[in-house]
Amino acid sequence: MSGLTRQPLALALVQQLGTDMKILMPLSIVDETWETLDPSPDVRAMFLEFNDTFFWGKLCGVEVKWSPRMTLCAGVCSYEGRGGLCSIRLSEPLLKLRPRKDLVQTLLHEMIHALLFVTQNNRDRDGHGPEFCKHMNRINDATGTKISVYHSFHDEVDVYRQHWWKCDGPCQNRKPYFGFVKRAMNRAPSSQDPWWEDHRRTCGGTYIKVKEPEGYGKKGKKDGKKDGKSLEKKGQAG
Repeated sequence: MSGLTRQPLALALVQQLGTDMKILMPLSIVDETWETLDPSPDVRAMFLEFNDTFFWGKLCGVEVKWSPRMTLCAGVCSYEGRGGLCSIRLSEPLLKLRPRKDLVQTLLHEMIHALLFVTQNNRDRDGHGPEFCKHMNRINDATGTKISVYHSFHDEVDVYRQHWWKCDGPCQNRKPYFGFVKRAMNRAPSSQDPWWEDHRRTCGGTYIKVKEPEGYGKKGKKDGKKDGKSLEKKGQAG
């Protein structure tokens, strides 16, 4: 066999070997291929796999479940009772609008919080200090994930914030909110909000409801109209 013949054959073998190697190499947990291979993952099975792979099996007592009503953040880790138990909840409304990799990264984020609670009794849900970042960077380096200290998907959150109020006072001209309060539930701004006293002192205006979901409040009404007060009056804070 001449050298000219052997060279293309060798090249073909190298190319085939490269293809076979790609097939044999495990996919990254955030590889785009998973979007079609496993578009509706079993979140509990994913949790168990990650627990063994990245968390040394220390999270066996942690519960993970979907939350059909959580719309302000993608995930949360809650600490329950004195028995060292904690629960991870994942937002079904927000994450169903996102690529699969966002579910993976959100779950890993909350699992880091769970690990710090289980091993160090760290209950600071909003804390993303050196210990959190150490584990975040460790997993990112090992897998190619992009876990971050934030996972509030603002565009998706706004989709569910369909109850809007606007202040008629000076704060309607102030950045960044220009007097608007937007919520997923029909709860008017009031003294129950931690910022209310500051608003009363620096603005003093009244919040008027200016938007709500189409058809909201019509269920059960014979004439399809709201009883009594107008939309504006109903939204005023007491």
